[in-house]
Amino acid sequence: MPENARSIKDKLTITGRIILETGLHIGTSGDYSPIGAVDSIVVRDPVTRCPIIPGSSIKGKMRSLLAASEAKTPWMPKVDEENDTLQHLFGSGGKNIRRSRLQFRDLFMTEKSVALLEKADTDLYLTEVKFENYIDRITSVANPRQLERVPAGAEFTFILTYVVEDADQVAGDIELIAKGIRLLQSDYLGMGGSRGNGRVRFEDLDLRSELDYVQNLDRSREVLRSVVQS
Repeated sequence: MPENARSIKDKLTITGRIILETGLHIGTSGDYSPIGAVDSIVVRDPVTRCPIIPGSSIKGKMRSLLAASEAKTPWMPKVDEENDTLQHLFGSGGKNIRRSRLQFRDLFMTEKSVALLEKADTDLYLTEVKFENYIDRITSVANPRQLERVPAGAEFTFILTYVVEDADQVAGDIELIAKGIRLLQSDYLGMGGSRGNGRVRFEDLDLRSELDYVQNLDRSREVLRSVVQS
C-alpha cells in the first residue's frame, strides 16, 4: 500500500448503460486466427462467449481525454505531470504513488441485447464482420481485412465505483467524471474511431452511496444526468 494512502469514508456507485451507436471493436491479441478467418476478433467473456468492454478500456480512454482537455500546454502531459485531481482519480505510480479513487468494472452485455442478437442474422455469435480495404498509395494494391465488431444498438451495463477519501472533494470529482463521460460520448472507444467505429452514448446514469457517509448527492446526481440529456 502506498505511504500516502488515505482512509475510506464512503463508496459511491455510478450506474447506467452504454449503448453502441456504431459497431465496436475492442480486440484481443491472445487468440489464434486461421487463414480465411476474421483478421481481428473482439474480446469476449471466456465463460459465456459474449463480447465485453474491458474496464481498462473505459478508464484509459477517459483518462487520456481528460488529460488532453485539462492540459495547460499544446502537448499531452506525462502521467506524473497531470494535475492533482486527475492523479487522485485515476492513480499514479513512480515516485508519487497515488491510489486510484475510481474503480472501473468490465462491462457485460445486457440480457436484452444478448436475446435480440441471438435472434439476429449476425456473421458470428452476437457480432458482425466489417470488411475494410487499405490501399497502398504507391502501388495502388488493395489490402483487404476483416474486422469483427459488436453491432450498433447493443447495450452494456456500466458500473463505476468512486472511493470517497475527502467529502469536500466529492462534488468537484463527480463534475470531472461527468466531463470525462461527455468527452467519451463525443469521441470513440476501441479501434477505428476515425473510420466510424466505436461511437457510444450513456443512458440512465445514477449515483448512490454505499455507506451513507455522504448524505446529499442530489446536485452530483443532476450533474451526471445532464450528460445524458445534453
